[in-house]
Amino acid sequence: MKINLPAGPYTLRPPVAWPRVPGTPGARVVYAAAHVVADPLGDNTPGAPAAVDWDATLRFRRHLWSHGLRVADAMDTAQRNMGLDWAATRELIARSAAEARAFGAPEELVACGAGTDHAPGADTLQAVTDAYAEQIETVRSSGAGVIVMASRQLAAIARGPEDYHRVYGKLFGVAGRPVILHWLGEMFDPALAGYWGSRDVGLATEAFLELVRDNAAMVEGVKVSLLDEDHEVRLRAALPPGVRLYTGDDFNYPSLIRSGSHALLGIFDAIAPAAAAALEALSAAESAVDAETRARHFALYDEIFGPTVPLSRKIFEAPTYHYKTGIVFLAWLNGHQDAFTMVNGAQSARSISHLAEVFRLADRAGLLSDPELAVRRMSALLAVNGL
Repeated sequence: MKINLPAGPYTLRPPVAWPRVPGTPGARVVYAAAHVVADPLGDNTPGAPAAVDWDATLRFRRHLWSHGLRVADAMDTAQRNMGLDWAATRELIARSAAEARAFGAPEELVACGAGTDHAPGADTLQAVTDAYAEQIETVRSSGAGVIVMASRQLAAIARGPEDYHRVYGKLFGVAGRPVILHWLGEMFDPALAGYWGSRDVGLATEAFLELVRDNAAMVEGVKVSLLDEDHEVRLRAALPPGVRLYTGDDFNYPSLIRSGSHALLGIFDAIAPAAAAALEALSAAESAVDAETRARHFALYDEIFGPTVPLSRKIFEAPTYHYKTGIVFLAWLNGHQDAFTMVNGAQSARSISHLAEVFRLADRAGLLSDPELAVRRMSALLAVNGL
């Protein structure tokens, strides 16, 4: 099958029939950060309240669970701070947790982000703490696990590490059970520059580790999205026993997962079938009793994940915070939603040349499940753009 892309004629590879992996990956705890599906008939212009297609949004979560992945919901992939307002976020948390209960156990299947984005005027540490507490309680009452997201409001007013420790120390008591802490780098959100009290990553890391060590019993894991493989390996080694490191590195995830990181990744929204197969291979490799079998399964892991890396690096290229456009684009190409629309009009955040290259790289990775549908939709998008 062929298509004319902006870079020239392109011939698609035969589709890959990814096997359904039974159960969850045994080698690692793995979350896919999931996107929301916008209502194509809703307003969803920049600044408008989010209009969500709830049926399609929940159907996509079942797709992720069916591949053995957990779901990290109401995170930056769901366009928090980029169009998903608090009313829609609160409904997403409730609906996602209810859907997880119907599918299995909600706290095992879904964890949701709690932040302060509903209180943009919070300008004191107490106001930030109160805003966090409200969202944590919303997540707790749904039955989902809690992910404490980085706060733009706290980043704006904190004068140093002690302010972060003061706020987060109170939040552990509010949560009442272990949580996942999220360190989101400024490439994902420039407003978070200097988080943990310093623009020097080494100093920020020491402050972060001090917080984790002082509250290790209440920290189930830390999710780090800095796109720095060496830093993540060092941080992982420095964490207290029992605290997981969830890689948020959408550039280097294969090597980081293989070397011991767990995962909470936006790219897994787009590559779920391949990710599940690769993780199954990793489980087989790590449980193998002989070197030959172990090497064979590690080779399969690398073979599956290898072609997904150029795709992920394209989707997450600068400006990285627009990666959601590529994620939703692939969901549309693969028939998980009927329209390439996003809340806040974010489908316009990437160029047609960028999207065409995402199409090509997704095909190279075996991630266009129905090539005829994908070509038909890609051709329609090219035509709309005068190509």
